[in-house]
Amino acid sequence: MAPLSMVEAVITLKPRTQWRDGLDWDQLLAEMDERVRFPGMPNIWWMPIQTRTEMLATGIRSSLGIKIFGDEVGVLEAAAVRIERLLQVDPRTGPFTRSVFAERLGGGYFFDFDIDRFQIARYGLTVGDVEDTLEAAIGGVEVTRTIEKRARYGVNLRYARDFRDDPEALKRVLVSTPNGAQVPLSQLAAIEFRTGPPMLRNEDGELVAFVFVDVRDIGIPGYVDAARRIVSEKAGVPPGYRMEWAGQFRHFERAKASLQLLIPATLAIVFFMLYVSRRSVVEAGVILLTIPFSLIGAVWVLYFLDYNFSVAVWVGMIALAGLDAEMGVLMMLYLQLSYQARVAQNRMNTPAVLALI
Repeated sequence: MAPLSMVEAVITLKPRTQWRDGLDWDQLLAEMDERVRFPGMPNIWWMPIQTRTEMLATGIRSSLGIKIFGDEVGVLEAAAVRIERLLQVDPRTGPFTRSVFAERLGGGYFFDFDIDRFQIARYGLTVGDVEDTLEAAIGGVEVTRTIEKRARYGVNLRYARDFRDDPEALKRVLVSTPNGAQVPLSQLAAIEFRTGPPMLRNEDGELVAFVFVDVRDIGIPGYVDAARRIVSEKAGVPPGYRMEWAGQFRHFERAKASLQLLIPATLAIVFFMLYVSRRSVVEAGVILLTIPFSLIGAVWVLYFLDYNFSVAVWVGMIALAGLDAEMGVLMMLYLQLSYQARVAQNRMNTPAVLALI
């Protein structure tokens, strides 16, 4: 069940050949964000399938999210709203925040029946008896099923609309007592309108409030570093309440933790294999020293193409390092064979001859 704050608008774009000259993706998002506005609902620009996959994976429908855990709904909402305003106005995050929205936990409008336990006891009723009558009168109950060939349909019974379409009519709903008397609901319960949370989220056994953040012109890790400092300095999250960063940042953290283990392990395995192949620590070290110099070209390509570092880029770097090591082995073998050939020909008489190999 989606909350009331989740409103989606799907925009179908024309082919790029029909766009204005010089218009790129970032400029298009900026123009749409300026012109397409719903009061009280900031925009989060994402692809429809990407939104679904991220919601299934993290529960967050934006690139970055903040989860605030606690026990009191009002405190959670107040903390979320403070964080929303801080990320908008603080100069460290404001220029890089396309939109930020703290989900409001209140705002739901409810029609409550406060059952008077003293009154129902006078008539020999229980709370369950009154609630069963309310369910049957307003929501309806299934009293039987009808079978039509392979199809089965439930038959519901409830009051006609004229007897349940306004509070005054509901006050006249009759509740049957054990002795057969019919008592109006107004004598057994107070009927009131109240506001409250339209939906409560629960994770890890605690209530949780979400803050959705859409980032622009900056990497998510850099934005999170700045936002963490702002929240710790100014948000004033009460003791006993905790925060957790969600969305794509969680993927980054998991990938970073994995790469911190994989990259050293890969280099160690490559060094071991080189040592087994060459039977020389010096030669294995020389081959490994070629790897950082060969990666310089890859870094320049990323810089000129204006690409950001990502998990895919780091995996490509690891693969490139493997190719570098392989090429280093070939060059080392070539140098060794050339050296041995010149020694056999008695041509290695002076150090200057090494430059000719």
